[in-house]
Amino acid sequence: MQYKCTRNKAESLSAAQAIVQGISENGGLFVPESLPSYSADDLKQLCKKSYTERAAHIVADFLPEFTVEEIKECVESAYSEQKFPGGAAPLHRIAGSNQAFLELWHGPTCAFKDMALQLLPHLLTRSLKKTKCDKTAVILVATSGDTGKAALEGFRDVPDTKILVFYPDKGVSAMQQRQMNTQEGENVAVCAIEGNFDDAQTGVKRIFTNPEIRKELEDNGMLFSSANSINWGRLLPQIVYYFSAYCDAAEQRMLEMGQPLNIVVPTGNFGNILAAYYAKKMGLPIGKLICASNSNNVLTEFLSTGVYDRNRKFYTTISPSMDILVSSNLERLLFDLTGCNSDQVASWMTELNTTGRYSVGSELTAVLKDLFFSGCCDDAQTQKTIYEMFLSKNYLCDPHTAVASDVYEQYVKATGDKSTPTVIVSTASPYKFADSVLEAVAPAQKQEEDDFAKVQQLSSLTSTVAPAPIAQLQEKTIRFQNCCEVAQMPQVVLQMAGLEPKA
Repeated sequence: MQYKCTRNKAESLSAAQAIVQGISENGGLFVPESLPSYSADDLKQLCKKSYTERAAHIVADFLPEFTVEEIKECVESAYSEQKFPGGAAPLHRIAGSNQAFLELWHGPTCAFKDMALQLLPHLLTRSLKKTKCDKTAVILVATSGDTGKAALEGFRDVPDTKILVFYPDKGVSAMQQRQMNTQEGENVAVCAIEGNFDDAQTGVKRIFTNPEIRKELEDNGMLFSSANSINWGRLLPQIVYYFSAYCDAAEQRMLEMGQPLNIVVPTGNFGNILAAYYAKKMGLPIGKLICASNSNNVLTEFLSTGVYDRNRKFYTTISPSMDILVSSNLERLLFDLTGCNSDQVASWMTELNTTGRYSVGSELTAVLKDLFFSGCCDDAQTQKTIYEMFLSKNYLCDPHTAVASDVYEQYVKATGDKSTPTVIVSTASPYKFADSVLEAVAPAQKQEEDDFAKVQQLSSLTSTVAPAPIAQLQEKTIRFQNCCEVAQMPQVVLQMAGLEPKA
C-alpha cells in the first residue's frame, strides 16, 4: 500500500516514509491509496479479540512493510496494562438506554490523544529504520491542550527523537499547562506562544515547509516529523477504537451485528471524526456521523453550508481542545470526497491561506449533509449539560464530552431518531478541567484557590476518584516556563533542538 499527497496525488510514499515525513513539503497530507474492506464475518472475528489484538489486526492492513511480529510488539507496548489500567477504550453504557460513552482517557495523560500517541513513537522509530534513515527525528507539535502532553509522554526519552511542543498561552486549562510544563525526559521541550491554537498550528506548518530550517536540521543530522494528526501514523490508531466500540456494543447487546451505530464526536481539528469516517468506508456499520463543536463553530457551518470561513471571532472556551478555526484534517476528507482531486484540494487550501475561506459547491455540500449532522454548544449550555448528566445519569464528564452530549440531543430533536444505538466519544477526564466541572455541578459552592485543592473538592462532591496521573502532578517540578511571539517560533525551534544558543 502506497500513500498519496492530498495536494499532489502524483507524489507517492511507502507507509514508513509517510510516517517519518509526517507532511508533504508542499503542505499536503498523506492518505492511503486504498482502504481495506471488512465484512460482517470479519467484525464477528474482531469481537472475539482483545483491544490489543483488534489494533494489531487493523494496523497491519495499513502498514505492509511491517511484520506481524513487529506490529504485535508495537501495540502490546502501547496498550499495556501499565499504561492503560483496566483497558484502553472501555465502553460505558448508560443503564436503561441505547447510549454509551467511549472513554478514551484511561491512559497516562488522561486524554484521548494517548490512544494514538502511545503507539506512534513505536511506529516512527521502526519506520526510521525501514527507510534507512540515521537522522534524529525532531517531532514538532502544536497543541490546543491534550496533544502536547500526550506527545511529550509518548516520545519521552525515545532514542533518536526530540519532541518540541508549542501551546497557546492562556489557551489551555491550568491542569493541561501543568502537565506539559512538568514533563520529564531529556529529549523534550515546551514553549507557550502569545496567540491561539491556530497561530501555533500555522506557525508549526510554516516551519515544517521552511527550506532554510529544514536544511539547518539536515546539516546537523536531523529531520522534522509530526505527532499532530497531520501525520498518518497518528490518525491510523484512532480508526481502531471505532471498530472496538462497535464490537463492544455488540457484545453488550446494544445492537445486533450489522445494525447501524451513530457516532458523536467533539472535534476541532477533525481528525477524531475523520477516523470514524474512514472506519465507515472500511465497512463498519456506522449510521450518522455527528460532529460537535463549541462556540468556535466553523465546522458546524461548513458541514451544513459547504462554506469554510475562518474569518470570525475566536472564542476561548471551557472546552479548549476544540478552540480551533483551521481544521487540518478536513483536507483529507475533501481529497476523498472529490475522488482524489488533488488539484482542487490544493486550490481550496490556497484560497484558505490567502482569503481565509473557500466554498465546495452545492453538489459536495449535499454529500456532506448526508454523511454528517453538525451542531455547536456554548459554554453556558456545556456547563448545564455537565450538571444534568451528573444529576440524571450519575455520569461525570469533562466539557468536551458535554459538548458532544448536547449536540447529540440537538440531533435527536432535529431528526426524531431516538432508536439508533449511539456512542458518544468521551475525550478527557473531567479532572483535567476540575474548575469548569466544579462550577457546573456545584455553582453555588466557593471553589478552592489551589488547582489540586479543586481536584480534591471535585472528588469529595461527586464521590469519584481523580486519576492517578492527575493526582501525582502536584509532586512534579515545573521545568518549562518560557513564552514567545509567533514570529519567534522558528528561532525557538532551533534553540530547543540545540542548534542555536538560548536567548
